[in-house]
Amino acid sequence: MLKSSVGFDWITILIYLILVSFGWINIYSASLGDNPSSIFDFSEVYGKQAVWILLSFAMIVVLLSIEARFYMRFSSVIYIISLISILGLFIFGKTINGATSWYVIGGISVQPAEFAKVATALALAKYLGDIQTIIKDFSNQVKAFLIIALPALIILPQPDAGSAMVYSAFLFPLYREGLSGIYLATGFTAIAIFVFTLLFGPLYVAIAVGIISLLISFQKRRNRPHFLFLFIGICTAIGYSYSVDYIFENVFEQRHRDRFNIVLGQEVDPRGIGYNTNQSEIAIGSGGWLGKGWTEGTQTKGQFVPEQHTDYIFSTVGEEWGFLGTSLVILLFVLLMLRLLFLAERQKSMFHRVYGYSVVGIIFLHFLVNIAMVIGIFPTVGIPLPFFSYGGSGLWSFTILLFIFIKLDAERMSYW
Repeated sequence: MLKSSVGFDWITILIYLILVSFGWINIYSASLGDNPSSIFDFSEVYGKQAVWILLSFAMIVVLLSIEARFYMRFSSVIYIISLISILGLFIFGKTINGATSWYVIGGISVQPAEFAKVATALALAKYLGDIQTIIKDFSNQVKAFLIIALPALIILPQPDAGSAMVYSAFLFPLYREGLSGIYLATGFTAIAIFVFTLLFGPLYVAIAVGIISLLISFQKRRNRPHFLFLFIGICTAIGYSYSVDYIFENVFEQRHRDRFNIVLGQEVDPRGIGYNTNQSEIAIGSGGWLGKGWTEGTQTKGQFVPEQHTDYIFSTVGEEWGFLGTSLVILLFVLLMLRLLFLAERQKSMFHRVYGYSVVGIIFLHFLVNIAMVIGIFPTVGIPLPFFSYGGSGLWSFTILLFIFIKLDAERMSYW
C-alpha cells in the first residue's frame, strides 16, 4: 500500500473548531441560571456539553489514527450494527418527548439514529464505489434506495419523522453520480402539490396541474409518446392531490398537523403548539443588527423559548449577536459545505467522493431545516443544528461523520 503524505485539511478542522466553540458559548448563555457555577458542573447543560466537546476531541484523535481503508472494508458491518441498534429501541429504548429514540445507559442518553446516518453514508459509498456501480441502471437505483430507506423506515414509527427525513439528503450524492433529475423533480412536485392542496384545496390544484400540463403539451406536441406519459402524470398528480387530506388526517399525528397549519397560516396558536416558534421569532427579531450582547438576551435569560439550547439554539444567536452574528454562523456553514464539496471533487476514489457528498448533504439538510424551523417557515420536527445544538449524540455523530471524511481526504492518493 502506498500511503499519501498530503496531510489533514486544516481549513475544515478550523471551521469545525469555530462552530463547536461558538455553539458552546451560546449553549452556555441559553442555559445560564441565576447562580452560574463551574463550566464543568455536570448538573448544568453547559457543563455536560463542555465534557462532550472534550470527549469529541479525544474521539477525533482516534478517528484520524485509524487507516482510511478500515472505513471502507468494514462499512457493511458498521451499517448492519447500526440497523440492529435502531431496531433494539423498540425493545430496550426509552421514550423521551414522545419518541422512543434513546438508550439510557448509566444516566447517559444515546440516540442511535444520529450514528446511523454515518453508517448509511459509509454503506452507500461502499456500494457505489466498491464495484463502480452505474447508478443510471434501475436495478442499482433500487439497491441504493434500499440502503437509504431501511434505517429511515425503522426510525419513522418510533415516531421520529425529523430523523427519518434526514435520509433524503442521500439523494445529493446519488444525483452527483448520475441519478436522473426526474427523482428530484418528482419529489419537489409532490411536496408542492401537498402544500398547495392544504392551502387551496384539491380542486384548484387539479386545475393548476391541468393548465401547466397543457402548456407542456404545446411545447412537446410533436413527441407522441410524450403525451402518454404526460397523461399518466396528470392523473397521478390529481389523484395524489385528492388523497392529501386523507394522508394529512390519518398519517400525520395531531402535533404535526398543528405545526403544519401554523406554518401555513391556517391556524394561529401563539400560546399553544406555536409557542416555541413564536417566541423564537421574537428573540431573533429583538436582536437587531448587533444583538443585545452575550448573556444579555431578555428572551434567552427569561427562558421564554423552551429547549432553546437544543433545536432552537439559533434564536440565541439572533437575540444576543444580532444580524451580524447570524450572518457569521450562516457564512461559516456555507464555507464548510463549499470546502467539503471542493474536497469531495478532488478525491481519486469513488468511495471517497460519494462519502464526501453524503457528508455535505446531511449537514446541508440539517442546517437548512433547523434554521427554517427556528424562523418559522418550516414546522418543528426536532432537527438539531450541526456542531451547535446541545447534545452528546448529535455532536459526536457529526464529529465522526466529518472526521472520517477528513481522514479519507488525507489518504486520497493511497492505493488499497
